[in-house]
Amino acid sequence: MSTGEMSFSRPFEIGRKAEISIRLSEFEIPPIQDVLVVGKKAPIGPEAVKRMVDALSPEQYVVIRLEHDVFEAAVLKKSLLKFIPQDKLLPIILKECSAIATEDSVIKAQLNIVVQVNKVVDL
Repeated sequence: MSTGEMSFSRPFEIGRKAEISIRLSEFEIPPIQDVLVVGKKAPIGPEAVKRMVDALSPEQYVVIRLEHDVFEAAVLKKSLLKFIPQDKLLPIILKECSAIATEDSVIKAQLNIVVQVNKVVDL
């Protein structure tokens, strides 16, 4: 080894990595998808959300006022309620959103609901 060269023995290297996952889709009108959950201190309130969905997609969403610790309202796509009743679906959504949200959050969710039907017929 010459005078100006240094050799470092590296049994292992500590590094930082980031994994990035990007989901691209077209902008939707209204920009809600299936569910929007509005925190009590969110920058947009239930009345403004109601006006937005009524103006952009009349009769497609229902705005539900909530008695909840974190959230003031939820907006659900009416077509979802044909698969699962509101009283069954809403508690699931609120539980999952509560795990990641604060009172100033506005959470947008996309739901994939698959109904499985099995029937037996006499032959």
